[in-house]
Amino acid sequence: MTQAAVGSAEPGALSFQPFDPGFTVDPYPHYAALRTAVPVEQHEYGFWALWRYRDVDDLLRSKMSVEDRYVTEHGPLRDVYDEIYSEADHGRRGGGLSMLDRDPPDHTRLRRLVAKAFTPKTVEGLGPVIDTLVEDALDRIEDLGSVNLIDELAFPLPFAVISAMLGMPEDDVTRLRELSATIVRSLEPVPDPEIVRSIVAAEIEMADRTAAAIEWKREHPGDDLLTALIDVHDGEDVLTDEELISQVILLYVAGHETTVNLIGNGAYALLRDPEQADLLRREVGIEDNAVEELLRFDSPVQLTRRVTVEDYTVDGHVVPRGRFVIASLGSSNRDEAVFGPDANRVRLDRPNARQHMSFGGGVHHCLGNALARREGRAAIAGVFRRFPALTLDGEVTHNGRINLRGVTQLPVSVR
Repeated sequence: MTQAAVGSAEPGALSFQPFDPGFTVDPYPHYAALRTAVPVEQHEYGFWALWRYRDVDDLLRSKMSVEDRYVTEHGPLRDVYDEIYSEADHGRRGGGLSMLDRDPPDHTRLRRLVAKAFTPKTVEGLGPVIDTLVEDALDRIEDLGSVNLIDELAFPLPFAVISAMLGMPEDDVTRLRELSATIVRSLEPVPDPEIVRSIVAAEIEMADRTAAAIEWKREHPGDDLLTALIDVHDGEDVLTDEELISQVILLYVAGHETTVNLIGNGAYALLRDPEQADLLRREVGIEDNAVEELLRFDSPVQLTRRVTVEDYTVDGHVVPRGRFVIASLGSSNRDEAVFGPDANRVRLDRPNARQHMSFGGGVHHCLGNALARREGRAAIAGVFRRFPALTLDGEVTHNGRINLRGVTQLPVSVR
């Protein structure tokens, strides 16, 4: 862990160092140190950061903004993004038209329209699809004996579910996966200009493919989410073509990548804790709370951010107007003040597991949380209950991401 004079006048002060070796494999010791030493941090990169549960919760429930236009002081990473997005004459993430990038009343309007199509009934109707996909994957795993659990279960399941849910026309699945994996890096602090250029190119291609899919769906409507989004209205209010493209990309990319991490991180945690894995196998009805605890223990999304629209006071510190504030969901979920002295271990029967921050909070609380929970429950409980002898069978590899961190290689044996 690097010691740097960041956010403090004192040389050697502890600061957030996500590019340090080993951070993306296990950031939690670093988070624990930050919660104690500098819970409210002003970073040299130009943002502020919050590490404690209470401060993160308060921020997400506040009326702070998610829109970049309110930022008055940018750090060096932002300069890289602005230069390259300007070169491409391309707005960030579809011009900032997704729910993720808008404040009320625009966010309220977009969320209301999407929620009319993305209903609990829609998610419930996907239950049999999810269960069939999981069972098919488990059959393949049993036949193979030894597999990379990410490739065989964690990755293909949410991709197939979101494709079925949207009713997307047949396309180059491999290419869509590549584009999704690239676009999601826009949610990372990426200092490499070439990587940012690849993100821009992927966003443009994904938008073009989505626009083509929408036109196809208008000619071939069905009983699916994409048709519902095209048809949805609230009085005279409808989604414009640009808004529709942005929401579909958000659902496709965010709904896929985060669930991969939920399944992969959750399975990895249980593979390292045979006692808790056995509890999941034998305790009927524990799977719902188990998914909440695994979401808490290793959040699929580690960070979120807000922009101060006025001076914001937290724990005696005044964050000036127009600053980025990073809220650490991953750190909050391990805060001993909320989850007790054993917050750093998995406990599937933890009474307050559902208090985790993994789906964010406030008006931007994840709209797809019910679907993610349903997929996670089916996949994780399914694989551990089907295979009592499930064990790690090789070296585990992480994806190297700071925000949407997860595992890419999870080799297991079922015999």
